[in-house]
Amino acid sequence: MAANKQFSLLCLENPLLDIQAFANEDILNKYGLKANDAILAEEKHLPLYEELLNNFDAKLIAGGAAQNTARGAQYILEPNSVVYLGGVGDDKYAAILRDAVKEAGLRVEYRVDEKTPTGRCGVVITGHNRSLCTELGAANNYDVGHLKSPEIWKLAENADFYYVGGFHFTVCPEAIAALAEEAASKNKTFIVNLSAPFIPQFFKDPLDASSPYWDFVICNETEAAAYAGSHGLESIAEDVPAIAKHISNLPKKNTQRPRVVVVTQGTSPTLIATQGQDEVKQYPVHVISADKINDTNGAGDAFAGGFVAGLVQGKNIDTAVDMGQWLAALSIQELGPSYPMPKKTYQSTS
Repeated sequence: MAANKQFSLLCLENPLLDIQAFANEDILNKYGLKANDAILAEEKHLPLYEELLNNFDAKLIAGGAAQNTARGAQYILEPNSVVYLGGVGDDKYAAILRDAVKEAGLRVEYRVDEKTPTGRCGVVITGHNRSLCTELGAANNYDVGHLKSPEIWKLAENADFYYVGGFHFTVCPEAIAALAEEAASKNKTFIVNLSAPFIPQFFKDPLDASSPYWDFVICNETEAAAYAGSHGLESIAEDVPAIAKHISNLPKKNTQRPRVVVVTQGTSPTLIATQGQDEVKQYPVHVISADKINDTNGAGDAFAGGFVAGLVQGKNIDTAVDMGQWLAALSIQELGPSYPMPKKTYQSTS
């Protein structure tokens, strides 16, 4: 695909305002949170947000996993390459999100809900771990009507790459299905990120309904294990390469390209499994000294942003993985899911 085509990448998920704070295990225990996890908020979690704002030096950051990825891809690509869809409220938090993405050069087309506040995510940082607790708010009210509205669907028809964050399976599977069908029928690239263990565990049906359309699947080793656990793959539950290979060989709607599964593993090598191939390739990560690591929140989103940007630019898989690792390495040296300014230019390390 032409790398300079405008808005060739369309991303869909749940825009959130991250309320991020360095804390301790006491607050994790108080709210029943795990040090390195992502969950949807229950009633007992709702006081967390005000506590982070009032009792800690909390930062407000434009978040939502796929929005972080979209910002990352736009960081690398030519201006006006990425458009992002999701639902927000009509409030000051939505205004903060709009200002943040405008600064990043990302075009957003939000569905605005006048009755429901913008979603928020409490990010509790302990050491190099982060625990995410999300109240979806208006993001939960996104509907396929917004996607299919003439102005927005025109953007979808124009795009050659679709990136769907897994958290959207909890919101609007119909919108995901519409993009998936458009991709398969016109040989466009459909990319899904599993996003968190609870997606394959508790949203298995809508996830599985979309699986025949996956051209690329991105996940980490914990999400891969959760997929295995919810799909009767106990015999390979601890064998991440085998899980990746299994997913790559699931039935596929568009047979014009093989499915590729990408598994990140923190500081361990990134894995690539390609449909029909026996070998699961391994890519050592870019090493960053511990004293340079500021915050790992959003590292996986940054990897996805770099990787997808490589795909949009027509790079091979080796280079796309390298671009993902490069952007992730930059991101973890910043606060929150952020990228350094002034912009740095990708240079191949291979």
